[in-house]
Amino acid sequence: MDQIRNFCIIAHIDHGKSTLADRMMEMTNTVAKREMKSQLLDSMDLERERGITIKLAPVTMKWQDYELNLIDTPGHVDFSYEVSRSLAAVEGAVLVVDATQGIQAQTLANVYLALDANLTIIPVINKIDLPASDVAKTSREIVNLLGCDENEIIKISAKTGENVEEVLDAVVREIPAPTGEIAKPLRALIFDSYYDDFRGVILYVRIVDGALAKNEQIFMMATETKGIALEIGKLTPKMTEFRELKTGEIGYIVTNLKTTRDAKVGDTVTLAKYFAKS
Repeated sequence: MDQIRNFCIIAHIDHGKSTLADRMMEMTNTVAKREMKSQLLDSMDLERERGITIKLAPVTMKWQDYELNLIDTPGHVDFSYEVSRSLAAVEGAVLVVDATQGIQAQTLANVYLALDANLTIIPVINKIDLPASDVAKTSREIVNLLGCDENEIIKISAKTGENVEEVLDAVVREIPAPTGEIAKPLRALIFDSYYDDFRGVILYVRIVDGALAKNEQIFMMATETKGIALEIGKLTPKMTEFRELKTGEIGYIVTNLKTTRDAKVGDTVTLAKYFAKS
């Protein structure tokens, strides 16, 4: 677990979250350059068309000897619930502020959510390459908001990749490793779920304690529903099957459930042998 860092990116709409996520995946060789396409984590057609993130998407990257689990969150005011779900699954947040626009109202709301969740916040100013950027003014706004030193703010261009490596290094250096005990019974937080026509209900989870292996019987504690973990793995960003998910890791579970009502966001997944009613 010492080599794991779980974090999200929070920002106002159009401040460059998805572009930064793209550069991170490129620099960590998670995705080959020939496979890169704009807003790689945005899977819905509407997202690509309008350039906004609606569904949060997790991705696992390797940087140096560390496993970085990133959740790209929505920036639009209507999706604050999606943001709060992702914050519960991570220890840190990269705060991205557009140097041409400064801090927006929704940025403030998301920062307060992150602070309430006791997350480590890494401040980043984006779009420093644009002629209209005002880095000094934006820096003052961030210092006033977070009470940090100006030299703690990383200035980047997600579009060109300038200084993005510094953000990756800061994630490793500043964000704490996840806590939890692998010897304890499985506890996994569901932070997203969706129904796939071909595979059934798929859960995005953060393993809080214990471990989960393929084909184990699982139990959703809130809905008291049993299921089977037909496949487990991580998103790289494609679904990549693993033998097990362990404490601190973020990944997916393909289940035999018929509806997402059986595995609600915020529910805890455990093993049926421990908690299922007889």
